[in-house]
Amino acid sequence: MIRIGYACINTKLDAPNRTCRLKNATPEKILELAAANVEALQPILDWNAAQGIELFRITSDLIPFGSHPINTVPWWRILESQLARLGDFIARKGLRVSMHPGQFTILNSPRREVVANSVKELEYHTAVLDALGVDNSHKIVIHLGGVYGDKAESLSRFVENCKRLNSRIRARLVIENDERCYTVDDVLGASRAIGVPVVFDVFHHVWNPALEALPVRLIIGLAAKTWRKRDGRVKIHYSNQWPGGPAGAHSKSINVGKFLRFYDTIHDLDLDIMLEVKDKEQSVLKLFRALNARQPRAA
Repeated sequence: MIRIGYACINTKLDAPNRTCRLKNATPEKILELAAANVEALQPILDWNAAQGIELFRITSDLIPFGSHPINTVPWWRILESQLARLGDFIARKGLRVSMHPGQFTILNSPRREVVANSVKELEYHTAVLDALGVDNSHKIVIHLGGVYGDKAESLSRFVENCKRLNSRIRARLVIENDERCYTVDDVLGASRAIGVPVVFDVFHHVWNPALEALPVRLIIGLAAKTWRKRDGRVKIHYSNQWPGGPAGAHSKSINVGKFLRFYDTIHDLDLDIMLEVKDKEQSVLKLFRALNARQPRAA
């Protein structure tokens, strides 16, 4: 069975990513914004469940300045009941949520302060999912980072820094190939070294290919072998190139024809597919309509 989801916001509903400037980030303001963001998640999850959309990526901005020293608010305790209700809803409806820290979460940086800040960011993301009370099939996706003039050394640094992460973070961590630095083959190697699953990004693979002798379906199979039962269903990312945009830029909306051709090669697999497109839920609905149109009509 294939499940399809989208990331961070619903274009028709309030976004759960209200924030403020650092100079205005008092504890009272941070808590006010965090409470409003948590509250805004419920209508999105309600809408998703009603539409049969079981996958959703929660924005990293749910708690303003979540990993920044300015945020001294024990939000996980103050908002405990609201977060628990969301987690209960997620469990009852069979939804799956994830998070994806931004580009400055770089575990293989040669700068110690960057690595330290990256660990804090992962601690924050883990705290959000833990506060929801969801199990470890609800993941945190990261890239391997930069090359810094020596790919082998940088890859080794990523592995060593990952091994130092606490067990709560590592239980939720998944790693993804990117469009410039690290191919799916690189990520599969890192996975073997640190024992975390691989999210295969089909679009990034187009721009930064590896294992060229293998069709995408078989590469998905290699990634699938890195997932254990406790990690939940195998997950991949899918998107299209933005016409006229820089290489690797995600399109505004999904190309239905291209997706259907891809779908025909993997339709019999058990997969969760996260779309990375700018029109969010609208692309998921487009694919639902296209797939439903293919179903044989009753006589």
